[in-house]
Amino acid sequence: MSSSAMDAIVELVELSESMRQAASLLADDDPSDDAAPRRPSTFLNAVALGNVGSGKSAVLNSLIGHPVLPTGENGATRAPIVVDLQRDPGLSSKSIVLQIDSKSQQVSSSALRHSLQDRLSKATGPGRSRTDEIYLKLRTSTAPPLKLIDLPGIDQRVIDDSTINEFAGHNDAILIVVIPAMQAPEVASSRALKLARDIDPEGTRTIGVLSKIDQAASDAKTVACVQAILSNKGPRTAAEIEWVALIGQSVAIASAQSGSVGSENSLETAWRAEAESLKSILTTAPQNKLGRIALVDTIAKQIRKRMKVRLPNLLSGLQGKSQVVKDELARLGESMVQSPEGTRAVALELCREFEDKFLAHVTSGEGSGWKIVASFEGKFPDRIKQLPLDRHFDLNNVKRIVLEADGYQPYLISPEKGLKSLIKGVLEMAKEPSRLCVEEVHRVLLDIVNATANGTPGLGRYPPFKREIITIASNALDTFKSDAKKMVVALVDMERAFVPPQHFIRLVQRRMERQRREEEVKTKSSKKAQDAEQAMMNKGSEQAKSSKDKSNQQDKDTKEGPNLQVAGPGGEITAGYLLKKSAKNNEWSKRWFVLNEKSGKLGYTKKQEERHFRGVIVLEECNLEEIEEEELSKTSKDSKKANGAEKGPSLVFKITNRVAYKTVLKAHSAVVLKAESMADKIEWVKKIKGIIQSKGGSVKSSNTPEGGSMRQSHSDGSLDTMARRPADPEEELRWMSQEVRGYVEAVLNSLAANVPKAIVLCQVEKAKEDMLNQLYSSISSQSNARIEELLQEDHNAKRRREKAQKQSTLLSKLTRQLSVHDNRAAVASYSDDTSGPGKRAISISVSYSVSAASRNLNIA
Repeated sequence: MSSSAMDAIVELVELSESMRQAASLLADDDPSDDAAPRRPSTFLNAVALGNVGSGKSAVLNSLIGHPVLPTGENGATRAPIVVDLQRDPGLSSKSIVLQIDSKSQQVSSSALRHSLQDRLSKATGPGRSRTDEIYLKLRTSTAPPLKLIDLPGIDQRVIDDSTINEFAGHNDAILIVVIPAMQAPEVASSRALKLARDIDPEGTRTIGVLSKIDQAASDAKTVACVQAILSNKGPRTAAEIEWVALIGQSVAIASAQSGSVGSENSLETAWRAEAESLKSILTTAPQNKLGRIALVDTIAKQIRKRMKVRLPNLLSGLQGKSQVVKDELARLGESMVQSPEGTRAVALELCREFEDKFLAHVTSGEGSGWKIVASFEGKFPDRIKQLPLDRHFDLNNVKRIVLEADGYQPYLISPEKGLKSLIKGVLEMAKEPSRLCVEEVHRVLLDIVNATANGTPGLGRYPPFKREIITIASNALDTFKSDAKKMVVALVDMERAFVPPQHFIRLVQRRMERQRREEEVKTKSSKKAQDAEQAMMNKGSEQAKSSKDKSNQQDKDTKEGPNLQVAGPGGEITAGYLLKKSAKNNEWSKRWFVLNEKSGKLGYTKKQEERHFRGVIVLEECNLEEIEEEELSKTSKDSKKANGAEKGPSLVFKITNRVAYKTVLKAHSAVVLKAESMADKIEWVKKIKGIIQSKGGSVKSSNTPEGGSMRQSHSDGSLDTMARRPADPEEELRWMSQEVRGYVEAVLNSLAANVPKAIVLCQVEKAKEDMLNQLYSSISSQSNARIEELLQEDHNAKRRREKAQKQSTLLSKLTRQLSVHDNRAAVASYSDDTSGPGKRAISISVSYSVSAASRNLNIA
């Protein structure tokens, strides 16, 4: 074989090995691991197909350079023979080394052929299986490094389609179809050629060999057919593949000459003689398709074509794999510096990574951070609202507690001890929801610590160090939890320990005020009776005049009607002007009020054109009270004027909250309003009254007393006077129970707002500062030996990094090698398609581009 043909095959062998390694990498195997199963490459496989006596074994012997395969007209090959060839330039042309496992033995071609004949003669039976094959591994200096498969004749009964597909069905195996020259006229009907077309429909890996040309030299018609086939002018089925002509017996001739003469060059001489003989017979056939060297060149050409088809997909896969490996290396990180300073620096850097992620969770709500706020806004307020206040403020329970504390008679005056006991008992129930809120926040913080540790890439490499960080953080959080529980319990105890004395003073003041108003109502009733009697005794004219004036006034009010605006589908929105009394300077200010009966809200603006309310009153939480205008006078002078003048109908009414300690609007406990006319007042009061009474609120008219909350006391009566009056104990106790409940609800609302603040201070803020400081101080105080022990990397991570680093190096190497071969294949293909005077210039230009691409690849 010529040196150029041999160099081409050697280059293809190197490329095949690179492609095999690339395929192994893409399958996540380790190509350098000899113990791992190797993915076979079939690019270098050549399978001989043909009928019995077609000369398949002789053609393969010509490729081997030694007559090691039995030949004969009657089908010497009765079982598949696989010859794995390795080229060893150091051997002589006559040497053959047989490798069995790890042992090598030099043999002669005749001894090897006789041994094969003996084994084939024992192979009987209609069917062959994979275990029936004969495998040889040979080293020579004459053979190309290919794997040759010699199959029995396809017209024999010893071989079936499954056996043929087992060897020839591989996508990249080269098919050598051997047809005797005498059968060239019937080549279109050759069964071997049809079988090859079924396996390789595109004909990209099929080579046709016309053997035994010397036997057809005397038949001009046959020679003409052979020459037409070699020139691709034969039948269409034959013209689509590459053809080569051989005599086939050159190796046997060279072996005979070598045995007699002992010349080292006898094989080369025989091949040259074969080529000259073929040229003399096939005078018009292409010279590059004659002889054994032409066969080797054609095989190399077909192998290169198959590789060219595979290379783009393989390169694309390598690029994707490179990105995967790069990401894996980035995730695993670099190997730790093996020094005490480096180890401590790595430990502190990991603490810094943990701190950054932990703060991101807590401050931004990432991960489970949102659950902290959810516990404050959801479960904790719900638990406070679900406290059984109805059971504790049941009248019988209140009576029992008051009687146990003060006895029966004193509580009518000032049952402070009993009511304080009731308040303390109810507020004691707030401790458990507060403790549960602390526990919930503690669990959330523990979850955040674990999620942060698991989500920090660096800590994943060192499981012992990750466990140490979780332990330090958990211990700190346990301490913060204990402190938070003490704090929230102290908040509750603070409210339980001190009830403002003003609360009980107001209880007595409101009770006295209520009694005073009852007396005033009775006094007014009796005065009205006297006035009526006096009126009957007056002159008729005065009575008539008075009646006439009164009638005129009523008619006037009726004609005018309310000066209000009504809107909405059902007239549920009412708007108009009201005078609002200022709590600062006691002056009246005109404001535009809008009442929405559907939502139960009363809002106001300074001007009618304004789009946004300056304040909104939720009426379902309020009481309504009609009051006399003179009650609002603050100076004695105003009071005298009011008393001296004749009283007209009052246009004033007041809105207060049902709960004594809650505000109605902004910071005001009461809102005093005045209508512009009696018709307007009647309309406003009627609609507001309907909303308040539908929600269970109370409404008091100017001359009808009702039990309710009063914000101020104007009574001049003494405590002794009030105590001497008979009172209904049940009614008094019910009234006081309502007042105490309002105070307790206000305190619980305050706790619902303040307990989360205490938890944030004692747990969340300390976790963001003290816990992380403890983490750094604890790690810094560890000895170098202890830190090295904690930073023992997980064996799996270390193994994965080493594997990824090895894969990265091999991927870079293989990508570079395969890219160069891909560029060369492109240049060769372009050069083959280029002809004419400019062919050399174009080839030089393309070669320069490939060189530049190779340099760029190396730089990358």
